[in-house]
Amino acid sequence: MSNTETASSNTLLAITQLRDLIFSGQLGAGTDHLEGELAERLGMSRTPVREALLRLECQGLVEVRRRKGVRITPFTPKDMAEVYDVLTELEGLAAARAAARNLSDDDLAPMVQAIADMEAAVAVCNRDDWAAADDIFHCELVRLGGNDRISMITQIMADQMRRARLVILYIRPAPMHSSKEHRKLVDAIRAGDADLAKQIQRQHRTVAKGLLLQLLERHHLSVL
Repeated sequence: MSNTETASSNTLLAITQLRDLIFSGQLGAGTDHLEGELAERLGMSRTPVREALLRLECQGLVEVRRRKGVRITPFTPKDMAEVYDVLTELEGLAAARAAARNLSDDDLAPMVQAIADMEAAVAVCNRDDWAAADDIFHCELVRLGGNDRISMITQIMADQMRRARLVILYIRPAPMHSSKEHRKLVDAIRAGDADLAKQIQRQHRTVAKGLLLQLLERHHLSVL
């Protein structure tokens, strides 16, 4: 492997590890860190960590401040509402595009499997597994929409939303109805009903947004 390939590989590894630390809450939003501290924590030199931080800054996860280190970007309820607004529109569009593509059962199989995994997780009260399966469902929905720009933007929004889910995942009501809504969406896509698919997905995200903001307000929580 060439030096360039090694550097690129190390940068990608640093991105993955830093994202994991952020999404797990080990690097809390609003906290400040030195580049050298993070490099030592990852067991890497500063160069790949610096490159990784710059990429994560473009994703809205960190703020790289010259000569002042790195801040894990705070995330307010207002930010959360804006993220949901974007996801509502773009996932609705992805759902409509997917329905218009005459997809086969094989195409839809990963979404169907994700729903089954969500139901299995709810049955044993494993909310982490439920959240992972829900992520897969939404990623597949966007992928099947066939628009790379939508995929890119929704990935950034979904990454930011994961931090909010850390706060509410275990205080929200059990997600009993999500799989039913997702099945209705898959049925609409399979039937080629673009308008209905878009309506179902937009309604799903609108309800989820209301629940999240209600929980944050009721429990006086903040996604910092």
